[in-house]
Amino acid sequence: MTTTLPLDQLRQQVRGALIVSGDPDYNAARSVYNAMIDKRPLVIVRCLDPGDVASAVRFARDNGLPLAVRSGGHNCAGLAVCEGGVVVDLSRMRGIRVDPDARTAWVEAGCLLKDVDAATHAFGLALPSGIFAGTGIAGLTLGGGLGHLTRGYGLTVDNLLGADVVLADGSQIKVSSSEHPDLFWALKGGGGNFGVVTSFFFRLHPVDSVYAGPIFWALEDAPAILRWYREFIVSAPESVSAFFSLHSIPPIPPFPEALHGRKVCGLIWCCTHESAAQPALAAARALAKPLIDHVDWIPFPVFQAVFDPLLPPGLHSYWKGDFFRELPDEAIALLLEHTGSMPVGPTITHLYPVNGAAARVGKADTPWNFRDAVWAMVISGVAEGAADTGHVIAWVKAYWQALHPYSTGAGYVNFMMEEGDQKVREVYGDNYPRLSAIKAVYDPANLFRVNQNIRPAR
Repeated sequence: MTTTLPLDQLRQQVRGALIVSGDPDYNAARSVYNAMIDKRPLVIVRCLDPGDVASAVRFARDNGLPLAVRSGGHNCAGLAVCEGGVVVDLSRMRGIRVDPDARTAWVEAGCLLKDVDAATHAFGLALPSGIFAGTGIAGLTLGGGLGHLTRGYGLTVDNLLGADVVLADGSQIKVSSSEHPDLFWALKGGGGNFGVVTSFFFRLHPVDSVYAGPIFWALEDAPAILRWYREFIVSAPESVSAFFSLHSIPPIPPFPEALHGRKVCGLIWCCTHESAAQPALAAARALAKPLIDHVDWIPFPVFQAVFDPLLPPGLHSYWKGDFFRELPDEAIALLLEHTGSMPVGPTITHLYPVNGAAARVGKADTPWNFRDAVWAMVISGVAEGAADTGHVIAWVKAYWQALHPYSTGAGYVNFMMEEGDQKVREVYGDNYPRLSAIKAVYDPANLFRVNQNIRPAR
């Protein structure tokens, strides 16, 4: 089949590049953040504009090929690439236009968070997004988008005002609350199930520098830290955010050599007002003597990039997650029990607060189904080589299985791996039937299925 496909015709239709097996940059172009993923697409279309995207979509549809969409390639499940199909690579579409007076920005879908942060920071503004500067804006947004500014300003989708979309038939439309409002609703957390978003229109917020950084304690201090944190974060000022971490100290500067490889617990703070943060920081520091304490004013884009060197592309990663409303003592004990057997290296457990401003959005206002959750947990098992992946995956699954009974019953779509159809239904809960009906209108043949798939209603 591959020898008869009209690749030459597609090449004439696009302004960007076509990359196929045998080309010098093919292996680099098909690589994604998670080195565990090794898929070989038929063709990678490195698009320059929405017209290129439309041509690639029509090519995949007309030839019955799988279609994947790549922004930053950061998705751990490897959904930015597919086997034997077409990859719509948006990585060259990185234009940004900021309107500082209106506090809005048009952002092309190939942008990484660092691109958005740099462009908005020039005007003392920021978009609530994730915690890794190398994450693609498209996948993060379409799954919901949680991060350092969630408590104060909501999820990324809560700040989405509009989008440009290429549909399954190759047509191009604009969506907003007044144009195709059903599709606009679906894009606010429903993933890449409905079309290829080529640009986003966002609301921005006045964030310049943040009072931020980590406080790490010995692992044996974790029960006291967590018991304090679970009470504090539910009533903390929304300008004050901190996520809880269980991890090993990386063997790199600036971490003290004496602590390299040591398992610790920590709170990673991000506050937009120092006066509101200081009482919380004082209370946390009084719980136990910190091993590392580095909270200070830092430009928001710099803080956003702090974690990227610690978890670079090319590692073998396996994630599982859940939402939690409460953290009873029994759950805390299980967190620490499994941390005791945690592989030493880049493996982490994070508890991200998703309350505050995000909780004031109605459950049915977006597909994000757990507006009453307080935390999104991710267990990120990371192996530095393929030989260790089996052990890491087994550890993550056992850990998740132990904690799952204390959760809401489902997690964040961007933290999913290969859980399948039933888990997708659980993630969207009561919102799934509406998503399925919208899918049937805009993608009845399920062309956009290389994702956490929502099946079209029949």
